[in-house]
Amino acid sequence: MSKNKKTSSQEKITQAAQTLNDKNSSQIAKKLAGSVLSQADSSKQTGSEMEAVASKVLQSPKYSEDTKSLAGSVLSQSNKDC
Repeated sequence: MSKNKKTSSQEKITQAAQTLNDKNSSQIAKKLAGSVLSQADSSKQTGSEMEAVASKVLQSPKYSEDTKSLAGSVLSQSNKDC
């Protein structure tokens, strides 16, 4: 497997930190935020479990735009070849 060179942007890192500090954030949003923060280091990459969670969030109408934004960031860190 090749090394993942993708990292989270500063904007997403800030959003993720705010999500983790917000007592009203959902558990799923916090899980996604944790994944975004873990990918601030380029040696980390999205695991298949988090890819599945993020994909479900993006397909569901029940999640907020902020949560979907985090999900999109998580998926963008995937090291899949298209």
